[in-house]
Amino acid sequence: MSVITTIEDLRVLAEKRVPRMFYDYADSGSWTESTYRANESDFQKIKLRQRVAVNMENRSTASTMVGEKVAMPVAIAPTGLTGMQHADGEILAARAAKKFGVPFTLSTMSICSIEDVAQHAGEGFWFQLYVMKDKGFIERLIDRAKAANCGALVLTLDLQILGQRHKDLKNGLSAPPKLTLANMINIASKPRWALGMLGTPRRQFGNIVGHVTGVADMSSLSSWTASQFDPGLNWGDVEWIKKRWGGKLILKGIQDVDDAHLAVQSGADALIVSNHGGRQLDGAQSSIEALPAIVDAVGQNIEVHMDGGIRSGQDVVKARALGAKGVYIGRSMLYGLGAMGEAGVTKALEIIHKELDLTMAFCGRTQMDTVDKSILLPGTFPTGQ
Repeated sequence: MSVITTIEDLRVLAEKRVPRMFYDYADSGSWTESTYRANESDFQKIKLRQRVAVNMENRSTASTMVGEKVAMPVAIAPTGLTGMQHADGEILAARAAKKFGVPFTLSTMSICSIEDVAQHAGEGFWFQLYVMKDKGFIERLIDRAKAANCGALVLTLDLQILGQRHKDLKNGLSAPPKLTLANMINIASKPRWALGMLGTPRRQFGNIVGHVTGVADMSSLSSWTASQFDPGLNWGDVEWIKKRWGGKLILKGIQDVDDAHLAVQSGADALIVSNHGGRQLDGAQSSIEALPAIVDAVGQNIEVHMDGGIRSGQDVVKARALGAKGVYIGRSMLYGLGAMGEAGVTKALEIIHKELDLTMAFCGRTQMDTVDKSILLPGTFPTGQ
């Protein structure tokens, strides 16, 4: 592909270059995938107001997220198995984010470890935490994030149990992946990917293997992880984690106003309106549809972010107009990574930034802080309750 102008271009290229089981892992939702699709399509219903004869000089997309300066109000979302989209994927994505001036969030279920990524990440290095039954492991993980100078802890609340994703089951995605004949043939057809993976020692969950008693490789990891996600997670655990961490805390997975009020009461610094990319409760509201009611209910008391369906700079503008202080890109980043490695992540950020800048200008805005609901066409966007 000679000219790449959209996130969709990167997706098409990633689909060609990444083995099917790992591409499908990123590009899928649970059950019917209705919420996964709605996350993206609901943005298209929102219309913008074009303004003319407005001075468009001296534009800036700069903003802040939880007090950190960002080149645009976009952070890279935590995504599991990022290092299986491209060799050393988390390191490459963190480098791209550092150069661009946006935060990078590392998943608990990353291939590259916290320590590996910390050597390449900038000040906007955040860590996402899943709560496991092994509380000693969680304590050590939090301490490792502190030692790596992570600027914020992103606590995911909506993965106490796993939603069913049909593609993963059909592809035999597990830890370790099932090397069926079909999978081996498919991997053999992706030489660029295969050579990259052969050239790196990072092919397992770096934050877990070697850090848990009895888990020394991918085989022993499978049985451990199957029993470790904690269905008993509750707001008392949030309080315990906040105290143990002691720094900026962001709660990910809020979709309901009642839960948003509880997030405020927890003392967290921010919440992320998120349905886990449509990978958990299928049939839930899209994130952009859920956003306005949560902003109206708690936006004066906590910083509100959102993720889910961000595929363009226009999506960033629309989310910002509806009250999100910042947004996160997961799949958009993964498509870039799978397509072209670090250069692909940079390209994804460049595409979103250019669309964001131009859309602001066409709507008569030159500064990020002036983007509000007034740039949207009345009657085309969801409203709070």
